[in-house]
Amino acid sequence: MEIRVMANILEQNDRIADELKAALGAQGIFALNLLGSPGSGKTTLLENTLAALKDEMNIAVIEGDLFTSKDAERIARQGVPVIQINTGGGCHLDANMVRNALAGLELAALDLIIIENVGNLVCPAEFDIGEDCKVTVLSITEGEDKPLKYPLVFKQAEAVILNKVDLLPYTSFDMEAACEDLSSISPGAALLLVSCRTGEGLLDWYSWLRQRIAQKKTRSQADD
Repeated sequence: MEIRVMANILEQNDRIADELKAALGAQGIFALNLLGSPGSGKTTLLENTLAALKDEMNIAVIEGDLFTSKDAERIARQGVPVIQINTGGGCHLDANMVRNALAGLELAALDLIIIENVGNLVCPAEFDIGEDCKVTVLSITEGEDKPLKYPLVFKQAEAVILNKVDLLPYTSFDMEAACEDLSSISPGAALLLVSCRTGEGLLDWYSWLRQRIAQKKTRSQADD
């Protein structure tokens, strides 16, 4: 019974997600699902990304959190539209939550929507929310064992950001083992080493994101 119920939930979610993809695709909007543990640096990465790109493209953010709006308040200081979703204890966002949030945005004016998912390496990976791609953030301080312990969230990612590399000398993090595991789990994913504090590697991240957004625009224009 539990398996059937879960299958039904995922089937309904995927139907809504497909509708969102079609609607966003028709307008050439790139949607990114940002995943990672609490404290991995997702919000700081997002702040840096907005500061770097907001003057060259129109960006909106959907913030997922259990109860508070603290991250949304941080993002709002960047001067971009932000919609808060509180899950009330739920461990992930789903497509219906995102659909409701999108109703509060002027989609026709947007190039990019970044959805910061609830901090969790398990449940969010199972739910398509209408995104073009998933990006997973892993902090050096979390340990190199996380990709093997939580493979799905890394397998589905089109880019994995290893954050806080400036702390590498002060940890026992095995970079070689982490890179080998990530390459094995998701061989096609981009692996980006960054420090949101020092700025190291962020230009590579911005370049990767710009390229993906441009590809989406090109496909959308070709379909018109």
